[in-house]
Amino acid sequence: MTLMPAAMDNPFLLSPDQSLASLTSPDAITASTHAMNAAVAKALAAITPPEGLPALREAYVRGELGLPTAPKSPRARTLTIEGPAGPIGLRILVPDEVRGVYLHIHGGGWIVGSNDTWDEQLEYFGREAGMVSVSVDYRLAPEHPAPAALDDCVAVASWLIENAEREFGTSWLSIGGESAGSNLAVLTLLRLRDAGKSGAFRAASLLYGVFDLSLTPSVFRVTGAPFISLEAMQQFTGAFAGGRDLKDPALSPLYADLHDLPPALFSVGSSDPLLDDSLFMFMRWQAAGNLAHLAVYPGGTHGFNTLNGELAAAGNRGVAKFLKAMRTEVAG
Repeated sequence: MTLMPAAMDNPFLLSPDQSLASLTSPDAITASTHAMNAAVAKALAAITPPEGLPALREAYVRGELGLPTAPKSPRARTLTIEGPAGPIGLRILVPDEVRGVYLHIHGGGWIVGSNDTWDEQLEYFGREAGMVSVSVDYRLAPEHPAPAALDDCVAVASWLIENAEREFGTSWLSIGGESAGSNLAVLTLLRLRDAGKSGAFRAASLLYGVFDLSLTPSVFRVTGAPFISLEAMQQFTGAFAGGRDLKDPALSPLYADLHDLPPALFSVGSSDPLLDDSLFMFMRWQAAGNLAHLAVYPGGTHGFNTLNGELAAAGNRGVAKFLKAMRTEVAG
C-alpha cells in the first residue's frame, strides 16, 4: 500500500526531496511560535510544583503544571472492561459519522495523566477523520511498573479487535498517543504482532514519543526546555522500568524488531528534547519495511499540540489528516 504525502496536505511533513534541516533550523521558527514559547517559559517560571506524587498528579490533570488540559466533553461516555489485574476504564467519544476507531493512550511520563484530559483533540479527530476515540485509563508507575500499563493497553486493544464492529459499527482500528503514550502504543503493536494480530491496527499516530528509555542525545543535550529535563526523564523512565534494563526492547521499542507494523506518522517539535526519539524511530520503522512519515514542527516544544496558536492547530490537523488519509486509502 502506498500513501502519498500530498493526501495529508501538511507543510511540516518531510518530503523525500527535502532537507530535514529546513524544518529543524532556528530560521524556520515563526515569530508567533517564538512568542508562544516565551509565554510558556514565563508561565512555567511562576509555577512551583507541589510536593508528593498524589498532589503532582492532581495538579497535572487540572492543567496547573504548564500543559493545559482540554475541557471535558458532554458527549463523552465511559465504559469499563475487565483487564489482567482488574477493571480498566475507557473514555469514549463517538463522532456523528463513524469511519474508524482511534485507540488513544495518554502521556504523562507513565506516572501522571488520565484519559479525560484530551477530549478537545480527540473530538477534533472525530469530526475531521470520523474516528471514534477510545482512551485508556491504564495503571501508573511507580506503584505499577512495567509491564502493568502495557498489559492494560494490550487488553483494551484486544477488546477492540473483538468488539469494535459490534460497539461502533466499524472494524477499522488505529492507535496512538503522546510522549509515554506513544511508547505504550508501539509496545502494544509489538505485543499484538507477536500474538499473530499484526494486521488488526491499520495506522499509528505517534506524537513526540519516548522510544529509548536509556535516552537519546537530544535529551542529554537539553538545557532549559519546558516540561522536560534530563533529571525528570531519568525519574520517569526509572519509575516505569522498575529496575529492568532500560534498553530492553520490551520497554524501549527503538531496540525491538519492528517488522510487520502499520503505517505510522511521527510528529514532533524541533525544540522538543525528545526530537531524536522520533528521528531515530522514523528511520528504523522504514528500515524494517514499514511505511512511515515524519512531521517536524519548527520551534515546537514538548506537548506543543496542547498549546494555543498556529503550531498546535497544525499539529492536530496533521494527525487528523493522516488518520483520514489512511482510512480513505483503505476504503479506496
